[in-house]
Amino acid sequence: MGLSARKMEILGAIVTDYVKTAQPVGSRTVSRRYKMGFSPATIRNEMADLEEMGYLLQPHTSAGRIPSQKGYRYYVDELMQEEHLDDEEKMCIYRIFSYERIREIEEIIRQTSQIISSLTNYTTLILGPRLKKSAFKKLQIMPIDSKRGLLVLVADTGVIKNKLINLPQALSQGELNRIVSYLNHRLEGLTIDRITARLIRELRRDIYHHINFLETTFTLLEDSLAEDESRVFLGGTTNIFNQPEFGNIEKVKSLLSLFEHHSLLANLLARPLAGIDGIVIKIGRENILEEVQECSLVMTSYCLGREVVGTIGILGPTRMAYSRVVAVLQQVVSQFEKL
Repeated sequence: MGLSARKMEILGAIVTDYVKTAQPVGSRTVSRRYKMGFSPATIRNEMADLEEMGYLLQPHTSAGRIPSQKGYRYYVDELMQEEHLDDEEKMCIYRIFSYERIREIEEIIRQTSQIISSLTNYTTLILGPRLKKSAFKKLQIMPIDSKRGLLVLVADTGVIKNKLINLPQALSQGELNRIVSYLNHRLEGLTIDRITARLIRELRRDIYHHINFLETTFTLLEDSLAEDESRVFLGGTTNIFNQPEFGNIEKVKSLLSLFEHHSLLANLLARPLAGIDGIVIKIGRENILEEVQECSLVMTSYCLGREVVGTIGILGPTRMAYSRVVAVLQQVVSQFEKL
């Protein structure tokens, strides 16, 4: 059975108030703060109906109600209003992506996880790009001065690894360019997991007389092969414990333990996403891991170029400011798409 317009309005007001105050909401509070034109008695009767229907809970003996998981789900699906970030908040996100420098994608992700946590006061989980399934695009050497250069490996997803190297004094710039060109020709288009140890040995043999200089290149390639596919970047890990719902030490210990297991977090974030506008909201027991079944997780995929390479998740209490979280995620994703 659907909800009447009056019940929807009252449920929306209770969710909004409880998110702000973390205090059970009574009929007089709804009447006084939200100016609906209904008497406290009418609101009280509607709240009793909403409780009976499973949308509200009455904690302890308080006269006030709080939303249930079902109430939050209805709010998110039917009542939530679109929210927009202000210009200053948008600029905070924009700055991360706008530095004119060689950008390591991991550094961008780390900074992104921190700014999301700062803007939401929740915990951020970002599943990093799956480097092994990225295709090698090019190797570059960017001279810094006559003795040093920056060695850069670029994948088709935009994933970048870089390392400062000493330039081989025995090689002319022309010879250096030819070696780089040869490696790019041999490796271009291969996914990282196809750049095997055997292939690296072959390349070593082919250009053995420049082995000292190239050892750094091969080391970066081998590091890529060994890359942890479950890499999850965390931001604001203690933010969730500032919420009154997590005053229980056992809940805190359970979540802290989970944050140490990146493979479990990766599974949590790696589920297929098919929500409205790419946003998926998992509330309470809708989450697959027991440790987060008193939390909500808002997730979306992010792209580098046109390729979906990972997932961003924001973890908080079920009493979450959902519309703000969605606005932050949308802004961040739009910046990733411009990289």
